[in-house]
Amino acid sequence: MINVTCALIRNDDEHVLVVQRGSATDHPFKWEFPGGKVRDFESAEECISREIMEELSLDIILVDELTPVEHDYGHKTVRLIPFVCDTLADQPVLHEHKDYKWLPPGRLATVDFSEADIPVAMEYIRKYGEGHKPTEDPDTDAAVDSAGIKEMLAGKTGFGAIDLLAELAVENTGIRHLLMKYSLGTDSTLAFRASYTLTRVEESRPGVLKPLYGQMISSLSTLTNESVARSFLKIINLSGTENINERDHGLLAENCFNLLNKGRSAIAIKAYCMEAIYNLTLIYPELASELAASITRNMEEGSAGIIARGRHILKKLSNIS
Repeated sequence: MINVTCALIRNDDEHVLVVQRGSATDHPFKWEFPGGKVRDFESAEECISREIMEELSLDIILVDELTPVEHDYGHKTVRLIPFVCDTLADQPVLHEHKDYKWLPPGRLATVDFSEADIPVAMEYIRKYGEGHKPTEDPDTDAAVDSAGIKEMLAGKTGFGAIDLLAELAVENTGIRHLLMKYSLGTDSTLAFRASYTLTRVEESRPGVLKPLYGQMISSLSTLTNESVARSFLKIINLSGTENINERDHGLLAENCFNLLNKGRSAIAIKAYCMEAIYNLTLIYPELASELAASITRNMEEGSAGIIARGRHILKKLSNIS
């Protein structure tokens, strides 16, 4: 394993320096925190000070050390030791890198980093990004870096950005509400990616989206984007009926029956609706006969997938007393 250091260098504006690798490197055109390999008989602190002077001609002051990251790149395994550093300089001199930029902590989530740098960026955002975190007011979108989130959702920073955004959203109320806003917007691609990210959030921490369940349920009657409807239904099924506010049970049943009985609804939507209504029958057994009738109608005209799911739900319904 190779010990490597990196520096999260901050200027007077609390912006962090990131640098871009050139074409003739292990990770061409990827961005990273600057640093390098620890030499024999050299401490990590000595290494990072030397590397930053050699690579960028910057004087730095070490102020903190973050959690080391071990990553296997296939051709080598590195142990990345991150340091938080301050500098009074604004303009590094690039001796090895192609480009650089200074970013506020919230924008680090939008960078196309080399793999080992991603958890370093996430820890820094969690630890030092308080000034860029939203308040608990769900309407305060200005407290969230909406431009950076849109960039991540647009796929400009790679598909790994969705996973990173989902992890950030787990801890950030404002991001969750912004994702919900985008899910209900008119940009179909942005809406799909935002709603998909919300499913990843729910999978990561079940129940964290509970304040949004009611809005998801009510939107099912008006949504024209089937990808978003599918994501919302998946989230609702993941949540468990016991976590849904009782006042929303009736609307959930109504909307799911409407989608289930709608001839042109996508197969996945119908399947999720069957499951959602079945979960409600465990609380309201009187729904069982209507659900069985709807499933039977769908099986008569449905695909193999609908038939298989219908049989599965009907079998479970037969066990309800």
